[in-house]
Amino acid sequence: MRIDRIEAAHYRIPLPQPLSDSTHGEIREFAVITARIFTAAGLEGVGYTYTVGNTGGPAIRSLIENDLKPLLAGRDPRRTEQLWNAMQQATHYVGRGGPASFAVSAVDVALWDLKAQAAGEPLWRLLGGHSPHVKVYAGGIDLRVPLAALREQTAKNLAAGFRAIKMKVGRERLREDIARVAAIRAILGPDVPLMVDANMKWSVDEALRASRALAEYDVYWLEEPAAPDDVAGHARIEKEGPLPVAAGENLRTINEFQKMIAAGAVSFPEPDLSNCGGVTAWMKIAHLAEAHNLPVTTHGVHDLHVSLLAAVPNASYLEVHGFGLERFIEEPLPIADGFSRPPERPGHGVRFLWGELEPHRVA
Repeated sequence: MRIDRIEAAHYRIPLPQPLSDSTHGEIREFAVITARIFTAAGLEGVGYTYTVGNTGGPAIRSLIENDLKPLLAGRDPRRTEQLWNAMQQATHYVGRGGPASFAVSAVDVALWDLKAQAAGEPLWRLLGGHSPHVKVYAGGIDLRVPLAALREQTAKNLAAGFRAIKMKVGRERLREDIARVAAIRAILGPDVPLMVDANMKWSVDEALRASRALAEYDVYWLEEPAAPDDVAGHARIEKEGPLPVAAGENLRTINEFQKMIAAGAVSFPEPDLSNCGGVTAWMKIAHLAEAHNLPVTTHGVHDLHVSLLAAVPNASYLEVHGFGLERFIEEPLPIADGFSRPPERPGHGVRFLWGELEPHRVA
């Protein structure tokens, strides 16, 4: 089996309604960058990544087209470790994060899709096959949503089958966050997990004050309370505050996760396969977390992440993200009574409706 050709494309996807958090402000669109890898035998592997707004989209597509495509031409797509290392070496001087990591991620996902198809196995089983029952939560991107609308959104998510909810915090005054968390906890009752996400909003001391104030509402985790590179600060928040910390969506390398975990700075490592190096990197991080007796969770691209969480024994919750592709794929993620299941067809099972995507194509 040999790679015959690679095609990269860049799409700008409008959101049905604006979303908001403490870092990006109001979000009206997101970019999707796809990598399609074809073999002479007729198989096609599909990978993709995304960005907030459209930031970096053209650069990611360019890296795939101009740097990774010629590197991989003619090679065996099943040798994922070799090809992942080759891509890392080829991009390390301009990468070790940033657009290069997104580009490697998209291509690596496509390689694993091909590898699983060639093996005749769904990706979740090829990677380990621990359990097809994956816990899910609704990941609200809702910092500026009025409280009445936030209550309505929560009720709709519960009716849709979610049994865990995440909401944004990081408003101008902590008391506003407290009031909103209290209101949602009142709707959920005592038994439904409630996560909160600050999107790097606070200093360490501010995060500690928030952790102590929000603990009264039985918050399941406090996500990204401070700058992602501040390992020592996260360790303080984790050790001095009452709430466990989830973090990692803004980390881009395995080494960054190793430092965070070794420092005791995170309870729920949160790698995102679309930006940390793809399936290959995500699995390494998940096993690193397992070696430290930590559960692993996810960020974004839920249609792919469901297969990875199903593969590992230390799976926590799958985030069902606000940047959804339900309009553009054949079989959207199933959700029932707090759980989802990975696709059973060979590969990762995500099949795009390319005709529906085409009107949003940039290049």
